Amino acid sequence: MKAARSGTKDGLDKTRIDVEDDAGYLDVAVSDVKHPPAQLSPMPEGLSSQQVTRRHILGSIIQSERSYLESLRRILEEYQSPLLEANPRILSPRKIQPVFYRLREITQCHSMFQIALASRVAEWDSSEKIGDLFVASFSKSMVLDVYSDYVNNFTNAMALIKKACMSKPAFLEFIKMKRASSVDRITLYGLMVKPIQRFPQFILLLQDMLKNTPKGHVDCLPLQLALTELEMLAEKLNEQKRVADQIAETQQLARSVSDRSLSKQLNSDQGSLVLCETLIETVYGERGQVLKSKERKVFLFNDILICANINVKGPLDISSLVPVGPKYTVKWSAPLLQVQVVEVGQEASQETLFQHGGAKHPGSAWKVILGPPRLYQELQDLQHDLSVVEEVTLLVGTLQGTYQNLNTTVAQDWCLALQRLIRIKEDQLQSANKCRLRLQVPGRPDKSGRPVSFMVVFNTPSPLSKISWVNRLHLAQIAQREENTPGWFCAEDEGKTMSPFWPLLACRVPVFTTKSSDRKVSLQLKLEVYIHSGWSH
Repeated sequence: MKAARSGTKDGLDKTRIDVEDDAGYLDVAVSDVKHPPAQLSPMPEGLSSQQVTRRHILGSIIQSERSYLESLRRILEEYQSPLLEANPRILSPRKIQPVFYRLREITQCHSMFQIALASRVAEWDSSEKIGDLFVASFSKSMVLDVYSDYVNNFTNAMALIKKACMSKPAFLEFIKMKRASSVDRITLYGLMVKPIQRFPQFILLLQDMLKNTPKGHVDCLPLQLALTELEMLAEKLNEQKRVADQIAETQQLARSVSDRSLSKQLNSDQGSLVLCETLIETVYGERGQVLKSKERKVFLFNDILICANINVKGPLDISSLVPVGPKYTVKWSAPLLQVQVVEVGQEASQETLFQHGGAKHPGSAWKVILGPPRLYQELQDLQHDLSVVEEVTLLVGTLQGTYQNLNTTVAQDWCLALQRLIRIKEDQLQSANKCRLRLQVPGRPDKSGRPVSFMVVFNTPSPLSKISWVNRLHLAQIAQREENTPGWFCAEDEGKTMSPFWPLLACRVPVFTTKSSDRKVSLQLKLEVYIHSGWSH
């Protein structure tokens, strides 16, 4: 407060930051002398194999928690404090505070947990109970609040660090020196990512503990409750991290767009990101051979689909300290309602002529390229050969003479062999199609003004990923239709971010306000049905 009373701008800024840091938080010093870390006593004799295993797992919990708490303290003592106290300043306090946001509160939570853990470990051989301690320590709303704030701010914190490295040589030199002087040479990013990884680590350790806890044991039910609490907490934090990352990627994409209308669309409040993922785009040649494959970042918004190139080149000095993150170059974009998913068997029903990659193939005929074309051709060849061999079998059956290698039995063996090859080829096709997403995308009109589309083939990381893309794209398209716009708006909702999916119109129902024959008022109500994944109808 003394600096604030002096009337200087820096003093006011420092006081404001101190007040913001202290809001709703009481920093309690935890002394290692008064509260020494947890320490297991020597293993007593006569323990069962499960008891021995549980003691080893408890030892892993103690060690991992001690290491985690040490990492948190390193961030505060080796990075935050020196930066705040540096003279001359390396960064202003206004920029330092959001980088280390909520780390003191997280450290305080785990300092309290370590005290309770030490007490429980001291009486382990008589109680052998640990699950209730996790429930008591991590089911509090404060834990979710501070971790949520930290996770939501993590992407922003890394962006601030990256920006400071590029604009402030003194800061870049500072974190390089800190990494070089540390025993394990871990970077600031490596330390700051640990809170995001902490609860998944706890879950793995408690799962091992539960596996080695016999039914009816006093710790069995508390461990199950602890796992439920931690898994719910981890799921919430993972979802928040995913949303924060997607927002950051959308902002990065918007900055790289040169088209003004598209940039305006991305920066508007009306659009919302439904799904984004790195997919492998595969381009095939005339005979089904793979010409090239490259990673693309595909963004599915509620009204537009965007495919972007990924550029990961960045300054080497900075990339080794903090992930620089990719930059995007838009390859193509298309209104969502004009994008069509093409599944196997649909290609024959397409009336539009397609170009692959926007270029016409040699020859006068236009071709539909559906990957993997080579497998389709091989299957068609086998089916043709089977029909021929079946005809040959019928003809062999009409032979009058007897021949050693030309009889009905041999011909039927040919048929069986071809049928086995066809089944193998069908399995290969089915397996390939489970991860292959084919999209018909509108391109630029040709010289005569006719609409031209091209086929894009993506390989998804897993079959579930393909299903997710197809379902979400389909639902987003349904929500874009005119008849599925919301039936009414609430004044208090105006200006708020819209949900990823609009409500879907089920039907229009006439409503009569009176039964009298001379006065009937009919209203058309839009019945809005929210569709959630996992519901069955």
